[in-house]
Amino acid sequence: MNHRFLSVVGLAAAMAFTGGCSVNKQTKATSAVEPVAVKPALEVAEPPVWAPKNHAFNPSRTRVHDLLHTKLRVSFDWDKQYVHGLAELTLKPYFYPQSQLVLDAKGFDIHSVELVVDNADPKELQYTYDGMKLTIDLGRSYTRNDKYTIEIDYTAKPNELAVGGSDAITQDKGLYFINPKGEETGKPRQIWTQGETEANSAWFPTIDSPNERMTQELYITVDQKYTTLSNGTFIYSRKNANGTKTDYWKMEQPHAPYLTMMAIGEYAVVKDKWRDLEVDYYVEPAYEKTAKKIFGNTPEMLEFFSKKLGVDYPWSKYSQVVVRDFVSGAMENTTVSVFMEDLQLNERELLDKNWDGIIAHELFHHWFGNYVTTESWANLPLNEAFANYSEYLWTEYKYGADEAALHHLDELGQYLDESETKREPLIRYRYADREDMFDSHSYAKGGRVLHMLRKYVGDEAFFASLNRYLTKNKFSDVEVAELRMAFEETTGEDLMWFFDQWFMRAGHPELKVNHTYQNGALKLEVWQQQDTLYQPVYKLPLKVAVWENGEKTEHAITITKANQVFSLPVSTEPQLVLFDSEQQLLGTVEHAKTTEELVFQFEQAKALAPRLKALEELGQNASQQKMVPLLQGALKDNFWAIRNLALDVADQLPDKHTETLEPIVKRMADSDKKGEVRAGAIMLLSEWGEDEYVDLYRTAMRDSSYKVAAAGILSYAMTEEADVNKRLAAFEKETNEEIVLALASYYAVKGGPEKYEWFMKQMKNAKGSGLYYLLQSYGAFMAVNPETYKPEAIAMLSGMAQNHPLYFVRMAAFQTLMVHSERPEIVELLKEIRANEQDKRLVELYNQVSL
Repeated sequence: MNHRFLSVVGLAAAMAFTGGCSVNKQTKATSAVEPVAVKPALEVAEPPVWAPKNHAFNPSRTRVHDLLHTKLRVSFDWDKQYVHGLAELTLKPYFYPQSQLVLDAKGFDIHSVELVVDNADPKELQYTYDGMKLTIDLGRSYTRNDKYTIEIDYTAKPNELAVGGSDAITQDKGLYFINPKGEETGKPRQIWTQGETEANSAWFPTIDSPNERMTQELYITVDQKYTTLSNGTFIYSRKNANGTKTDYWKMEQPHAPYLTMMAIGEYAVVKDKWRDLEVDYYVEPAYEKTAKKIFGNTPEMLEFFSKKLGVDYPWSKYSQVVVRDFVSGAMENTTVSVFMEDLQLNERELLDKNWDGIIAHELFHHWFGNYVTTESWANLPLNEAFANYSEYLWTEYKYGADEAALHHLDELGQYLDESETKREPLIRYRYADREDMFDSHSYAKGGRVLHMLRKYVGDEAFFASLNRYLTKNKFSDVEVAELRMAFEETTGEDLMWFFDQWFMRAGHPELKVNHTYQNGALKLEVWQQQDTLYQPVYKLPLKVAVWENGEKTEHAITITKANQVFSLPVSTEPQLVLFDSEQQLLGTVEHAKTTEELVFQFEQAKALAPRLKALEELGQNASQQKMVPLLQGALKDNFWAIRNLALDVADQLPDKHTETLEPIVKRMADSDKKGEVRAGAIMLLSEWGEDEYVDLYRTAMRDSSYKVAAAGILSYAMTEEADVNKRLAAFEKETNEEIVLALASYYAVKGGPEKYEWFMKQMKNAKGSGLYYLLQSYGAFMAVNPETYKPEAIAMLSGMAQNHPLYFVRMAAFQTLMVHSERPEIVELLKEIRANEQDKRLVELYNQVSL
């Protein structure tokens, strides 16, 4: 599962309500000693806001029965959004004799439950049902040597269930009808499923737990115009007399019930291949020609990961399907990964972006998550940390060290942002809700911990250990101890210390580093400043690089104490001391350096992270005299992220330095090979604001890159040219998100009431994060143009605020309605929305709003 941007956007939306987040940091106070005999009582400090919460313990589910096989026959009532199902389940007691079976079955109508008897009529079984659990009297006691099969005739009503969810998976209805009545223009009719965490039991009865495994068969009956997709192998399609067809899919290798899936729609199926394995891409017909450009690296990924792990892709096929209104970024159902519609890109959009990261992430789950499955949601990082780290591995292999390092920094930043308000162990049995596990700890922190483990044991041992882990535990469920033992058995080293501090304990090291040179000796002092009431004193093996006379020497050190001093051999005063020279540490490092040292670091360190750090710090503290020559080089750097940051730093200078920097920026705006950099250069020129750039903005609006065209639109909109409105109006039929949001930013303030219909059309078509940001602009538009307060707009915003599947879009719509909170009818509407909202994140935020 890939949760992409959802938690980040949710945080941004939350900040829009609360005015930003503040973090309470524990502090110590000193005072003068009072001349009294009695010592003053110690004040008990409030725990930090991020302190781990003491929730109830959540063990793995007890195995009472073993679900061996599931055979499903399903058809659909599109109008009512019902699933008609006949489920045939084969089971046996796990160990102890059993005479009763309890199944997960959420929101069903149960029509009958029967025991299937060989060569005899089925036997009706007695049962009780509470709407969530189906309890069946088996009629006699079965031992662990006895198999039995039951048949359940049922109707599932997933759309009538109360909705839950998380940052990563915004709804948990299990099965979703998209545009079921065909009333939404431009949106296809689809049915798709999403089982993680325990939502598949909303459309078929099962033992909905990750430590269960089954083989399966699915018979899917639909109109003949639809294409179906499911796990495993397509066996046949049979036409029915009533004009429908029944497609038969068979999954012969066992997997967890949450990985069962279906997707139904009118798809173009683009064929590809890896070795002798079928690889297919299911996209809407409009994207048939670009499907291979979107997903075309999949065969190379299959080869790369198979060789890297020493375990060939273990399943019968690999398909990837794009669906509308998906409740997450993507999902790794066995043999079929499902993706959000954002992955569907046209030729022009592909110039600016690719989705290799999320594609690699879901593919890697087919080893870590599907082949070897976590036994409980408490152990979720055994799935998600590995999938997250696969993005780094693929980027490193395909696009090089700098791109991989940039990805690493982005993921580290996501975790550190979350750590301001939340710090939990990676493996955490104490959570309030299993959905809470889908956060930047399980993903971003987990991936960075694996990177540190790789650096510590070395590449050969790292991948040999993963091979041992996968081979030994294939088609089974595991906990973190089994990963540790695979590494210990491979390396011969007791790694309990590493797994304890990084997997079982909360937080991260917060280091302060100081170095001094005196009398031919380099003293390096390190303080661990993290609050050790909640976090450990870490053991940190890492490297320190020292440059003398232009020559680099690396020293291996191991930090084990809260305060530790290291003496490093040097022959002269160093030009630079680079702590954690491999930049592998998950944590924060405060290491003060002079301007000269930072300049040397930027120019001589080869790794991306210290170069970015040096440039950023110099931009904040160095004089213009130092910065201008440095920026002349940085703006021409070989790596685009350095050039991009250099543009930001140049923007902070009081003057544009016409003779030195401006010509370079102009060339970047004209011809930089990276669209994002060209766009940044254009925006910088617009900030500098000379009329001479007007022609450049006009040219940019015709650029092949949507990012550059959007920058041209924004920049031209800030000029005083008489034809601004006419030129911008030429883009109003464009559907690309970059262009739409650029226009919306301008129209929000200067569009006037005549842009009302344009905004309404865009909000009907926008999706996901694009809709979130569009709503921000529309709120400003309504504030500037109060005459656009119309029933149609209020009804649309109300519908979004109450019914949109993405919680952060509901939040943005609520926020936009607040523009008119002086109106009594809007106040009542907001109160109604708040009263009906069930998502705990929104309820907490809405309760902070005074209405």
